[in-house]
Amino acid sequence: MNKGIITKVAGPLVIADGMRDANMFDVVRVSSQRLIGEIIEMHGEKASIQVYEETSGLGPGETVESTGAPLSVELGPGLIGAIYDGIQRPLNEIMKVAGTNLKRGIDVPSLDHSKVWHFTPVVKKGDSVKAGDVLGTVQETNAVLHKIMVPNKLSGTVESIAEGDFTIDDAVAVINDGSKNTDVKMYTTWPVRVGRPYKRKLSPDILLTTGQRPIDTLFPLAKGGVAAVPGPFGSGKTVVQHQLAKWASADIIVYIGCGERGNEMTDVLNEFPELKDPRTGNSLMERTVLIANTSDMPVAAREASIYTGITIAEYFRDMGYTVALMADSTSRWAEALREMSGRLEEMPGEEGYPAYLGSRLAQFYERAGRVIVNGSGETEGALSVIGAVSPPGGDISEPVSQATLRIVKVFWGLDANLAYKRHFPAINWLTSYSLYTDQLKDWYAENAAPDFMELRSRLMALLQDESELQEIVNLVGMDALSAPDRLKLESARSIREDYLHQNAFDPTDTYTSLKKQVLMMRAILDYYDKALDALNKGADIELLVNLPVRERIGRFKYEAEDKINSEAEQIEAQLESEIDDVLKRSDD
Repeated sequence: MNKGIITKVAGPLVIADGMRDANMFDVVRVSSQRLIGEIIEMHGEKASIQVYEETSGLGPGETVESTGAPLSVELGPGLIGAIYDGIQRPLNEIMKVAGTNLKRGIDVPSLDHSKVWHFTPVVKKGDSVKAGDVLGTVQETNAVLHKIMVPNKLSGTVESIAEGDFTIDDAVAVINDGSKNTDVKMYTTWPVRVGRPYKRKLSPDILLTTGQRPIDTLFPLAKGGVAAVPGPFGSGKTVVQHQLAKWASADIIVYIGCGERGNEMTDVLNEFPELKDPRTGNSLMERTVLIANTSDMPVAAREASIYTGITIAEYFRDMGYTVALMADSTSRWAEALREMSGRLEEMPGEEGYPAYLGSRLAQFYERAGRVIVNGSGETEGALSVIGAVSPPGGDISEPVSQATLRIVKVFWGLDANLAYKRHFPAINWLTSYSLYTDQLKDWYAENAAPDFMELRSRLMALLQDESELQEIVNLVGMDALSAPDRLKLESARSIREDYLHQNAFDPTDTYTSLKKQVLMMRAILDYYDKALDALNKGADIELLVNLPVRERIGRFKYEAEDKINSEAEQIEAQLESEIDDVLKRSDD
């Protein structure tokens, strides 16, 4: 092993001399305490190392030892339900070993190497296999069937295949590549900075349904897509991410708490096991991997947590699963990049962030996608990435938000004013956008309603008109508006309060199927069309605005899914009857 000597310590940055045989991104052990670090810069024999643990007490003259391997994660049975820190150390196991008095340099294996799993083969002796093919399965939890795959760059003939109970260190298969036999275990390791390979990327033209009306209807996210959720403190980022974790049409959830405050991360760790998975009725942790990295941990570990999380997510994508990754928040990672860049004395970019901020963010987000995975068949997997951004004071003109917006295709802008008015989710419909809308047109027509995009366009048009009319109202009052404009305002208010406002804590309103979303949109637009027609026939605007059916339209979101068809028909009949009554009274 290559050993060097520390010459300088500056916070999480350590400079070591005599590292001539080390390589960029090698993992090193620092000092006699064996702190974990990673080489991020080489100048001749001098290595700049970012240390993932507290460096207080370190000084020049202590040794640094290179492992000769890049920062890697262990991938195999035991990932689901685990809670890791930024460098994939299991926090529950660390607590068993160290108690509450956590020492530096503690080394605990990422996966449990003594636990026995039941392996069921799906290939037989003599079969020809290649990298990515499934050799067998392990029922990891009730919700997840873990597929054991042929490791990358290995192909050949199955010489032997086992069945029964094994630890992850036992060989469950032997593959002959023509020249030698290779044992295949139930786990593998993978360097976190290298994206896992796949055959080809597919177009993002399938909706990742979330059951959240503002998202599914107005600003949809495709499977394999990337989205950003910027918003100031208290605007509901965490609840949005919890809702997506719970209701999105994803098989596996990877949640990265990247440098969030300790109390917020504690809430996540307490709440996630309590969340009920709507698919199985069991704990959501049965298909979740949590990576907890709080703001009081050394900043360098934030970068590791981002890469660790997305590598685990890619691993499950390669099994053919749909994976949703939540990163909360990428702003803290960017702050860590800024600090390390300053300590490396690099030329700063805007607001002190490094000039390569945009490319680092892009490297992360570009690992998302809907793909045909490696292997003999045409298996499809998808990895969608939702990154929360915490701009100081909610100002999205700052560099991290702007760099993120240049990369992502969906922007759910959370608005402090909406949050202050208790309108949740506080997604601002005038500033948010989705660039997947055109690609999803055909999917909506087939799976939701042929006229879905037309209904959506009309909703957006009414909301746009409302914002213009609201300026007039603020200047000269409601009385200055014509009757058709007033009707527009009332209909837009119905869209805002009855459709876009969604209660995450109401058992019925927390999730809305696409079918129900279509019926709700039609009810609101039906009211607008019929009232406008009645207005043109001389009906009184006051009577039209105060129709009793409007309250029923507003309560439609609390209807159970099995009653929505009959309720929609009753609303339509009641609307017809009340409009007729208003026209009769106008004629009289």
